[in-house]
Amino acid sequence: MDSPANHGAHHHGHDHAVGHGHATGHGHAAGHAHDGHGMAELLELDASVFGVLLDQAVAVAVEHAPAPTRVVVDLGAGTGTGTRALARAFPDAEVVSVDADPAMLERLRDGLAGPGLEARVRTVEADLDAGWSDVGAADVVWASASLHHVADPARVLRDAHDALAPGGLLVVVEMTATSPVPPDDAAHVDLAAHLESAMAHAGWNRYPDWTPYLTDAGLEVVDRRAPTAVVPPGPDASRWARATAARQREHLAEHLDPADLAALDAVLAATDDPSTHTVGARGGRIVWAARRPR
Repeated sequence: MDSPANHGAHHHGHDHAVGHGHATGHGHAAGHAHDGHGMAELLELDASVFGVLLDQAVAVAVEHAPAPTRVVVDLGAGTGTGTRALARAFPDAEVVSVDADPAMLERLRDGLAGPGLEARVRTVEADLDAGWSDVGAADVVWASASLHHVADPARVLRDAHDALAPGGLLVVVEMTATSPVPPDDAAHVDLAAHLESAMAHAGWNRYPDWTPYLTDAGLEVVDRRAPTAVVPPGPDASRWARATAARQREHLAEHLDPADLAALDAVLAATDDPSTHTVGARGGRIVWAARRPR
């Protein structure tokens, strides 16, 4: 979720096992703990539900990327949803997928078989907290829901600047408030806002406004967008909403009022039957694009 902080006051909300997945590739760039298979499944489900937001973020990269784009680096590639989207968007580029978790990288490689992208994707196991990996020069660096997990993001951004070719592009993506949309007969219009506030109090997925960090790293911010999406009910939305509501209900209860808890209970009740779909999904992203001056 979105909890911008003042420049210089960085926060780390390591909520992987209890929070929500990242549609564009979960950030395991710094090797933080997660619950393995379950988290990977949730990430893939999140990617399916909010694919439109991934498409919009990748479109920002395509719009501002240098021509030609030969090398794209995906920092904190996770299960590879971002890697696959970038490989499709830049068909002439090599994509270097960097992650600290070997299990995630194995899953990423397995996911390349169907689309036939193996020849253009290279995986690198590296912990960014230990220093920038030797991945070579890049035309585009993509950091989706990963930058806020590293101990020293300012240093990582300076390293990204140095790794970019002149005119190269860095794209940073973070999540904004994500919540189930309850059935109409149990609508609670303030649920999304209340969940956003509760997640902020719990320290989930915190990050600052990256604009001054990007500028301090010597990059020129050329775009900033905040796309949102409301996904109608369906099989994937129901499964995602159930998993998300269960985590929020368990771990945010102390920050929510009775009406909020009742709304989450309504989501869980409505998703009990896998053959009916009455619950939707709401989410958003913030996308920054910054260029290394030529």
